[in-house]
Amino acid sequence: MTFRSTRGLIGLLLTGAMALIAVVAQVWTPRSPLALDLLHRFTAPGSPAFPLGTDEFGRDVLSRLMAGAASSMGIALMTVVFAVLIGGGVGIVSGYFRGWIDRVVMTFNDALLAFPGILLALGLLVVLGSGRSGIVLALGLAYVPSVVRVVRGATLSLRENAFIEASRVMGHSELYIMGRHVLPNCVAPLTVLATSMFGWVLLSESALSFLGLGPPPPAPSWGNMLAGGRAFMAQAPWLGILPGLCISLTLLGINLLGDALRDRLDPRMRNMA
Repeated sequence: MTFRSTRGLIGLLLTGAMALIAVVAQVWTPRSPLALDLLHRFTAPGSPAFPLGTDEFGRDVLSRLMAGAASSMGIALMTVVFAVLIGGGVGIVSGYFRGWIDRVVMTFNDALLAFPGILLALGLLVVLGSGRSGIVLALGLAYVPSVVRVVRGATLSLRENAFIEASRVMGHSELYIMGRHVLPNCVAPLTVLATSMFGWVLLSESALSFLGLGPPPPAPSWGNMLAGGRAFMAQAPWLGILPGLCISLTLLGINLLGDALRDRLDPRMRNMA
């Protein structure tokens, strides 16, 4: 097994494990992540009843981490799907028709790209309001410009190919050509971008939750758990370490998986192997 395939396997295992935890948390957690137990506040990890300890309200940290995985990864997934669908459609139309449509789209797109994604999301949250749907829309709109640029670039190179002209000669409509020939050839770069974007969005969602702009308490997310544990680092360090570790391991897995997909789907990377 080569070094690259090993990295991909590790990334797949880490990402798959976190995704499995998020799915399981939708239907089962060891305890209610919202249940208070003031008699067992700050129980240290290792207890049979509370394997990863409890927080300042006696809530089970393991259950809250599982529920936080479902919340944080669910928001990241919905955001990526939203950005890929909107950005992919706009990018294909812009790159295929070019002309004034392309100029208008790319002028607006470049203006949005001038802002860092997290800052743009913060500005949009002021308008849209915080919460799950607000974060999905804000982060989705913040990352749409990146998708537009990648898909537009792929479309510009594809539209000059002979098979596109042959399809026109056969009398196929522009909509058919975009859906039948252009879109399938954009899947590979979109897959690599979406994988990387999942990690960016997860980190941005955690940052927003850390600032108090995520799912409102007491609903758990990794970001607000990390923020809550900050005040108890001396007394109960696991409250900050464990959600930070979950975020780090998930990002590591996604980055390794994204690198493996890029090596697999990009012909230039395969030739370098």
